[in-house]
Amino acid sequence: MPYSVAVAGASGYAGGEVLRLLSAHPELQVRTATAHSHAGQRLIDVHPHLRSLASLDLVETTASTLAGHDIVVLALPHGASGALAAELPDDVLVLDLGADHRLTSEADWDRFYGGEWHGAWAYGLPELVHAGSGRQRDALAGARRIAVPGCNVTAVTLGLAPGIRAGVIEPGDLTAALAVGPSGAGRSLKTELLASELLGSASPYAVGGVHRHIPEILQNLAVAGAETPTISFTPVLVPMSRGILATLTARLVPGTSAAAVRDAWVDAYASEHFVHVLPEGRFPKTADALGANTALMGVAVDADACRVVVVVAIDNLVKGTAGAAVQSLNIALGLDETLGLPLDGVAP
Repeated sequence: MPYSVAVAGASGYAGGEVLRLLSAHPELQVRTATAHSHAGQRLIDVHPHLRSLASLDLVETTASTLAGHDIVVLALPHGASGALAAELPDDVLVLDLGADHRLTSEADWDRFYGGEWHGAWAYGLPELVHAGSGRQRDALAGARRIAVPGCNVTAVTLGLAPGIRAGVIEPGDLTAALAVGPSGAGRSLKTELLASELLGSASPYAVGGVHRHIPEILQNLAVAGAETPTISFTPVLVPMSRGILATLTARLVPGTSAAAVRDAWVDAYASEHFVHVLPEGRFPKTADALGANTALMGVAVDADACRVVVVVAIDNLVKGTAGAAVQSLNIALGLDETLGLPLDGVAP
């Protein structure tokens, strides 16, 4: 008997991507899809690409609608998941794709989000290395409440954490410049996300230390062993529907060789199925990860600047969101971690 799944916020990009992945999962069955303004419509009219789920209609998002399923995925705006999740039974596996349960610090929540803080859940980034030894997947086994990371956070964390744990980069002088597809901002109508505003242009946003993903990144780097890390984080919207290319730099610890730097990343991800360090001198494109649950990265040492440079490419809707949810729920349920998740991307 497959596990039954309900997806709340199914009409959005993240909800649609979760549905796409779940529809191919051999151990799961999507039985309910909910929405707000689209409630009452056929799912296939909102997501015409989801042909295998054509029998589903979108229904209202309520706790009673979601209850009775083995798994509930909340693909809702920040601030909307906390109260709803609190009404669901403790034995239901709930995954929140929003920010409501990611931060362990109430002060950080108040500063970057505001509103009621609902506390932190098990954090759904299995490959996050912990200081000394271990990985975040150990905290996901048997979990019944999982907070899925932010998409930008995933790219930056996976790119910097190995250097932090190995002690080859200094955590107090980190930079991150990200080219980001607008699907990460959701499906709602916003002027800055219109094609006429995006095409032929690149637009920075949340500049100067105000982006909401910053405290989550710093929280993760602390888990990897950083003491008082700081990061200058600048995202830029670019005219591609999906994808993130993160260019990360960090000051090299004096006396560290280029070989030791490369070893830190290669060793960290050598046994990982979805995180791949490219051969020396190679760097990924966002197209390389399109549609796949992969994080691809290249690592270099800029000897003249005494900095390490890491370039990471992910699909923000797969590894950055829906794929992370499915990967985490697989671990929580004791299933093969890779079930239902694409390793290969699509091209061109």
